[in-house]
Amino acid sequence: MSNLSVRERLAIAPQEMPVQEPAVRVKNMREVALGYTEEQAKTEAGRCLACKNAPCARGCPVGVQIPRFIVEIQKGDFKAAVDVIKETNLLPAVCGRVCPQEKQCQLECTVGKSLKSVEKAVAIGRLERFAADWERENNRETLPAKAAPTGKRAAVIGSGPAGLTAAADLARAGHDVTVFEALHKAGGVMVYGIPEFRLPKSVVSHEINNLAAQLGVKFETNFLAGRTGTIKELLEKEQFDAVFIGAGAGLPKFLNIEGENLVGVFSANECLTRANLMKAWDEEQAATPAVKSRVVAVIGGGNVAMDAARMAFRLGAEQVHVIYRRTRDEMPARAEEIEHAEEEGVVFNFLRNPAAILGDEQGRVTGMELQKFEIGEPDASGRRSPLPIAGSEYVFECDTVIVALGNEPNPLLTKTTASLAADKRGRIVVDATQKTSLDAVYAGGDITQGAATVILAMGDGRRAAAAINKLLG
Repeated sequence: MSNLSVRERLAIAPQEMPVQEPAVRVKNMREVALGYTEEQAKTEAGRCLACKNAPCARGCPVGVQIPRFIVEIQKGDFKAAVDVIKETNLLPAVCGRVCPQEKQCQLECTVGKSLKSVEKAVAIGRLERFAADWERENNRETLPAKAAPTGKRAAVIGSGPAGLTAAADLARAGHDVTVFEALHKAGGVMVYGIPEFRLPKSVVSHEINNLAAQLGVKFETNFLAGRTGTIKELLEKEQFDAVFIGAGAGLPKFLNIEGENLVGVFSANECLTRANLMKAWDEEQAATPAVKSRVVAVIGGGNVAMDAARMAFRLGAEQVHVIYRRTRDEMPARAEEIEHAEEEGVVFNFLRNPAAILGDEQGRVTGMELQKFEIGEPDASGRRSPLPIAGSEYVFECDTVIVALGNEPNPLLTKTTASLAADKRGRIVVDATQKTSLDAVYAGGDITQGAATVILAMGDGRRAAAAINKLLG
């Protein structure tokens, strides 16, 4: 394909991702997207114009050299492709599946701009996934070389995307790295928050095992920072030379309306953690199987809301509704996730918001009082503001309510760490290098940004690791 003209490349049709049929996948936990074949990958890669100024790479928070790896796929050298990706991103199988490429690298793609549609941009994320999966499935996995030991020790709090990225870059620089994880399994939000049907846990564990086996990163689970041990103890008692905090944002937001304490009201965090980490969907094996619901209402419009809604069907719900106070155009969830939810039978109730949750004499959810909204002018974020319509309230019957309105950091860490500056929402304050108000302590990911994306958290981890490497010499 190296001799194709720009016109010929633009004429190549985008390759559709093979997926499980909706009626089949809604009854299992297997991955929905099945991945490109080798021919599909090479054809999709052939659409890339290999722009010398690489606008797509500038749109990547971790700076993957996208045209370089896509050219290798065009040539059929899939190992060379993934090696290019791993120069800056050691979690390509994860990022290829869950990153919002349509808002980052693919948004900047020249092909998409030429065809006036981001949906027709080169499918960079799918190609990244293909290369990573090919390497794993063909037992060709390698990581970039590790520098000679420096004698310095770095502690990483949290094993989510920010923590793993920082740990990898610190270990590659030759430092002795230990990752401390609060739960009994490493992986953070990638393990407890993102469902199996979107990100198989075997993929995450494989990436983590590689960090341990090839880079020597050590993992200590069941370590709740601020309770099991403090940052001060890590620095002084355990004699770590630097600490990176990537503990995420695990404190769910609620509506603060009447009825939120009724039986049958859950946070999306609880539902997804029980399903993903504790396998609540497995009725025969799970120690804490899910309660059967008839009609589930999910409040929110982001990716977590889509995950919770789609999981509800797989846990046996008869009907699943998403309640969102804006329109589809304002939904922050990825378009692909919204489409998959619709295909699986999720019903979207736009321009609606709960005014109260209703219950029976036993304290169990029976429904919600919903109010209708109309869309107004854009707010400070640029999204159009929803305005309530007076007298439009009505009762919506359901027996389960899942609140998916985002998360804030757990205050435990900031409350147990003297002089660690945080803002009014509890997010740790950092400078441009991710340094906190404490010497030798850095932070990144959701604990500094609020709920963000995997790739943005990874970008924080890379910046912090670069600063720590400079600090440690």
